[in-house]
Amino acid sequence: MFPADATALTTILVVDDIARSKAWYLDVLGATLHGEYGGSSVVLRFVDAWLLLVTGGGPTPDKPRVSLDPPTDAHRVDHLFTIRVPDCHAAHDELTRRGATFLTAPVTNGAETRAFFRDPDGHLYEISEYRRPDGVATTTLEGSTEP
Repeated sequence: MFPADATALTTILVVDDIARSKAWYLDVLGATLHGEYGGSSVVLRFVDAWLLLVTGGGPTPDKPRVSLDPPTDAHRVDHLFTIRVPDCHAAHDELTRRGATFLTAPVTNGAETRAFFRDPDGHLYEISEYRRPDGVATTTLEGSTEP
């Protein structure tokens, strides 16, 4: 049956410089190193998720006509990561202290306060604080209409 209980989702991020990206994910985001393979991939654990950093490459037998490349245009994004936090301003301050560069300071729109930053290769991250109608911040989807 799919998905089985032991199924896990890993996000693969194509990076330009594996050492630089590894340092950023460990030092800025606070990810945990799980393994490194052949100088071309790093496996990290972050907030109950697996991240696999890989260097780019051309087609392989299992993905013919598909090449992996890091982002090339910071103004065009095909995906991003949202990290739900209990306090967006505090997370913004901590990540800034660790070296993250945000596009803007946190912005509040209704029940949500959010701010965006990039990793060294341009992958876009959002920190998002959601407040329920009773004013309590929550990192779960309970009471939220957004993921």
